[in-house]
This record gives sequence, C-alpha cells and structure tokens, in this order.
Amino acid sequence: MAERPARTALSVVDDDVPRRLRAERERRGISLRELARRLDISPSAISQIETGRARPSVATLWAIVTELGMSLDDLFAPEADAARLPVVTAEQREAIQLATGVRWERLTANADPDVDFIWVVYEVGGSSSPDDGFIRHAGREYGLVLSGRLEVTVGFERSVLGPGDSISFDSTTPHRLRNAGDEPVKGVWVVVGRRSDPRAEA
Repeated sequence: MAERPARTALSVVDDDVPRRLRAERERRGISLRELARRLDISPSAISQIETGRARPSVATLWAIVTELGMSLDDLFAPEADAARLPVVTAEQREAIQLATGVRWERLTANADPDVDFIWVVYEVGGSSSPDDGFIRHAGREYGLVLSGRLEVTVGFERSVLGPGDSISFDSTTPHRLRNAGDEPVKGVWVVVGRRSDPRAEA
C-alpha cells in the first residue's frame, strides 16, 4: 500500500493557535493576569502558550477555550468555502499536537459551534492530563476506539477500551483518558454541547 503523503500539523508551537487564543482573550477584555487567576495557572504559562513557546496539556487547553467561550473548531483553520462539498480527506485534516502526548485532528471541513468532531491519537504514555489530574467541562462526550487500549476514568469508575469499544459520558463529571498499552491509541471523539457552558455566552 502506498504511503500517505506527510501532512503539516497545526501544532501549538508554530501555527495560528496561539494567536487565536490571544485574540479571543483580548476581544473579551480579559487581561492575561485575570485569565491566569481564573484558571489557577501562572501568567507566564499563559504567556508562553499565547506566544507559541509552550504547548498546553489537554486539560489546560480545555480550560482556556472553555473560559474564553471558544470551541475546538475556533482553534483550527478558517472555514472552508461553503460552495465546496464539505469533505475532509485524511491528508487535509488540521491537527493540534498537545504537550501530554495527545493529538487532535478536526474531522469537519467547517467550524461547527455545536459539536467538536475529532480524530484522536494518544501516543504511548499519553494522557488527557498530567499525573493523576482530571478535567471537566460542559457537554457530553462520545468516543470510539479503533486501535490500542485507552483507559477512561469518569468519576470513580474506570474502564479500559479496546478496538471497537465505545463510551459516552457527561463531560461535567471529572474524567481522565490515558493510553494503557504499548501502542498508540487511535479513535474518533465527539463532544456535544460544550458551548452550553455559560462562559461561552459571555
């Protein structure tokens, strides 16, 4: 089988993601120090993320976009021409590489304010948050694992998903996703209703 051509990752260190985060923060009139205070993150950490000098973890990126009332789609490329059929080939997917060994690739051609539809890759040792930290946000998540073994902890319940296994849960419940095997985990993830967070209407 022919090898797929390499595609450029929209990684947080060399793309427009830092610029978009900063622009939205400034549009909302939130100072860097105020955002840092709200998220309990140091101002220097926020500054490094906004200038592209550091990659955030999944948990940190979720926290920032939620506080700014953004969706994941807001971080990706501008909307495609509406006249084109909204098809996204594997080579065209925009991607965000995060600090904790996780990669998100957008599966929609255009930004969708109601749904985050993404291809996820958890490298060996990768997790949604460092150490044993958990994340929570508005919405409901639906996930399907295609390869590898993904440990999903939701509240006090933990399960390991293998190829073909799926899960759905309330995103407001503290949760953590971690590669529990010795090969990359690949799957499809959908988050519905994350914009129901009141901060999205601020």
